[in-house]
Amino acid sequence: MLGRDGLAGLAVAAASLVLYWLTLGLQGNPLVPIGPGFYPRLVLGLTAALGLALAASDWLARRRAPRAPAAAGSAPNYLLVAAAFGVFFAYTLALPTLGFRVATFAFVAALNALLDPPRRARQWLRVVLLALGATVAAWLIFEHYLTVLLPRGRWTDF
Repeated sequence: MLGRDGLAGLAVAAASLVLYWLTLGLQGNPLVPIGPGFYPRLVLGLTAALGLALAASDWLARRRAPRAPAAAGSAPNYLLVAAAFGVFFAYTLALPTLGFRVATFAFVAALNALLDPPRRARQWLRVVLLALGATVAAWLIFEHYLTVLLPRGRWTDF
């Protein structure tokens, strides 16, 4: 028997495989070595594999764990979910004004601080380093490897 994680993993895998199948109909250009379906297939294949891994992990965890009565956990934190969506909404609004690099740094730092609030200077350093690393990695991958033009800010031109 699968739990919520296992069922969600199977649903993600099934949806990814259906979308992967739909990319097989994309017509390639003989002048371009990589066709239009290459990156979607790569992402959808990886997503399907991760969904199946989640389902397998949930199934194995349920086989190993003894059956115990459900413990009363903490109530869902809907306010935190709404705040995370608010941070993402602010990120989408800041992209045209601040540009990808500045807005992404601020987004990753704000979301990290929101989800795991830092209490000491070392934890704040972790927030800054994680935001910097994620921003630089995303910028290098998209702008230099995939040659995708990322938005430059009207205020920063950066």
